[in-house]
Amino acid sequence: KSGKPLRLKKGFDPSAPDIHLGHVVGLRKLRKLQDLGHQVVLIVGDWTAQIGDPSGRSATRPMLSAEEVMANAETYMAQLFKVVDKEKTEVRWQTEWFGNFTLADVIRLTSRFTVAQILKRDDFAKRYEADQPIAVTELLYPLLQAYDSTVVEADVEFGGTDQRFNNLLGRELQQMVGQRPQQVMLVPILVGTDGVQKMSKSLGNYIGVDEPPDDMYGKAMSISDDHIVNYFELLTDVPEEELGAFRSEMRQGSTNPMDLKKRLSRDLVSQFHGEREADEAQGHFEQVIQRREAPQDMPQLEISFGAPASGPNSDVVAVDGGGEIKVNVVKLVVQAGFAASSGEARRLLQQGAVQVAGRRLTADDVVVPVTPGTTLRVGNRRFIRIVDSG
Repeated sequence: KSGKPLRLKKGFDPSAPDIHLGHVVGLRKLRKLQDLGHQVVLIVGDWTAQIGDPSGRSATRPMLSAEEVMANAETYMAQLFKVVDKEKTEVRWQTEWFGNFTLADVIRLTSRFTVAQILKRDDFAKRYEADQPIAVTELLYPLLQAYDSTVVEADVEFGGTDQRFNNLLGRELQQMVGQRPQQVMLVPILVGTDGVQKMSKSLGNYIGVDEPPDDMYGKAMSISDDHIVNYFELLTDVPEEELGAFRSEMRQGSTNPMDLKKRLSRDLVSQFHGEREADEAQGHFEQVIQRREAPQDMPQLEISFGAPASGPNSDVVAVDGGGEIKVNVVKLVVQAGFAASSGEARRLLQQGAVQVAGRRLTADDVVVPVTPGTTLRVGNRRFIRIVDSG
């Protein structure tokens, strides 16, 4: 009504380099408000990321070096601008104001709040009652986030529901310094692909915005049926009327959840990669997962089938007395990039996740025969074809 664009504050701590669909929920709201003419102010928490904030994790997040924070921030922002319009975003770094903070500044800031106020934050209260450690640096974090709002004169701050306390503290501090208190818009926490806990890289239940189309599509297809409509609501532009129909059909059992998940998966891949990539990802899923066929365009791993074996994969290959070529599956899985270590490769073998030439291997199948063209498969989506380097 005033005709004045609102300043929409969104802060992020580059404590990890990648963002996932859980972050996208709030970013989509910011983009829509940008398109309506409002100003997004993105605060890079390059200072607070070096302190750590549990955000409901009930554990102290490790401190990061300035170099680690900068590297993470660059990757994070490149992915963030896949959703938010970069040209309409004001980017601010906390070191602009906290870089010159003195001890006197810190004391003045802390004098405005009491320990009792800070301990009202749910995760702090629970840890205090359980006699779990809370670092003084963690208690400072909400105050620093609140101070950010006064610097950029935020009209609205965005965050997940786990940021409620921190966002509201910004309102209080703004009033103390004579500013109009910011409004707070909290968005729901997206449940991860496990269907239980919030989406998180540390829990492994995430879908990253920078993941390849096939992986993004496949992970979206793995979400539980109970959360299909929730994903549509939080991550797509499907109209509310249609969402209501989805809910009704799911309750009545009149629709196949697989069909809805395919539509959802295709929508997500289209947003981040494009229509053609979404078509290809769906075709890949139907071929590899539904029909259990090997993809035609899988990558290749070269090994020497000569005797004696030579080259970079010589420790993977052995030639027996009859001239048969055999491979060490554990080393092969690592060499293919499907496991970071031999220990991880052995676990995959024990779990029955490894197939060679279409045969599912067991923990006893450490050495198996191969021929040029043999396919190695790990899990549902990772394939590689073994070829003769000669």
